[in-house]
Amino acid sequence: MRVAHLSLGDFRNYRTAELELRAGANLILGPNGQGKTNLVEAIAYFATLRSHRTSSDTPLIRAGAGAAIARMKLEAAGRDVLLELQINREGANRAQVNRNTVRAREVTRWFSAVAFVPEDLTIVRGEPSGRRRFLDDALVSRHPIAAGVLGDYERVVRQRNSLLKSGRGSARTVEATLGIWDDQLVEFGSQIMLARRELVRDLGDPLSAGYRALVDGDHGPALHLSESVVDTLKERGVSRETRAEGSQSNVELADVSRETLAQEFRDALSAVRLKEIDRGVTLLGPHRDDLLLTLNDLPVKGYASHGESWSFALSMKMALATLLREESPAGDPVIILDDVFAELDSGRRGRLMSAVSEFEQVIVTAAVEADVPREWDWNRVQIRAGEILPAGEQTSGTPEPKSPADTDPAPGESLSTKDSEQ
Repeated sequence: MRVAHLSLGDFRNYRTAELELRAGANLILGPNGQGKTNLVEAIAYFATLRSHRTSSDTPLIRAGAGAAIARMKLEAAGRDVLLELQINREGANRAQVNRNTVRAREVTRWFSAVAFVPEDLTIVRGEPSGRRRFLDDALVSRHPIAAGVLGDYERVVRQRNSLLKSGRGSARTVEATLGIWDDQLVEFGSQIMLARRELVRDLGDPLSAGYRALVDGDHGPALHLSESVVDTLKERGVSRETRAEGSQSNVELADVSRETLAQEFRDALSAVRLKEIDRGVTLLGPHRDDLLLTLNDLPVKGYASHGESWSFALSMKMALATLLREESPAGDPVIILDDVFAELDSGRRGRLMSAVSEFEQVIVTAAVEADVPREWDWNRVQIRAGEILPAGEQTSGTPEPKSPADTDPAPGESLSTKDSEQ
């Protein structure tokens, strides 16, 4: 899989932008603040329908515009695919695949990318929310249908919390209707928990391989889930036959049936019912879980050096890319390295580039070309004063934008007369 062309209208700082890319190594060069990251942010957005830099879509829309347009022409599995998104300031976003209107989340079925970004360090050193986001973005990349389940789960948590707050301190007020939301919480939550367990299990071996490739050594990197449902049952002394004394391995956790997991979820909810009513908030479920990261059986957070933390974060992304490569019939995911070479020493730069260079397409951004390993045949694109131009080319004005397809509408034109479900 590779991106052949990206076309933007009113996206971030670009009124219009046309970016040609090729298979292999692509390098986007330019001073900081010129829009390099905005280009790869737009590409990565097609894979997960959210930005790694913001929690909402509004900042993606250029100031003063009502919507942003992003079009991407792909070459995947021997065919050309045109993906289009209209990100609206108000109302639902819109999407098309090969000119056919679809739900926005259908776009993720056609495109897969793994982005390495400076913010990845917060996966290791930051709060649990960053690690949950890594897990959920990985689920969507692996199983695009997960986007719908995650959205449904978030909706149920919001509505269940609203009910709990409305009857805070009074069990009678909420008991009559809480069971309905419990059923949905368990249904969607169990699916997410099981998918996360399978993901963590399957990332184990490629994580170890990726870490060795980066540091040229084996420090025993490992991932383990900390689940609020399981922890609650342990605290309350509730024993189930599927859980042996002590911690289960990732393989054992992933082998638990959804029915058994759903029953455990219900048991845990019963155990915290009065506490939830008193506090007015949902205390159990995937939204309260964490991913534990260890090196040589010690927590990465608090024990690992800066270099080890970076290597662990990058290894997690490499493991995900390897997993997607093995499973996807559409080919390799697109690899995006957004200004990460500036964060690494020369040895790690070379080893990281060597590890990802086997993928069909790699897109790198850098402010300083000296930070980029020189051993590869780079397709260079330069950013200057917010304009995209081939490296070294002089320009006296804004170039006439080219469309990825002769029939493309103008950058600000609506994709469809009908709203598409996001």
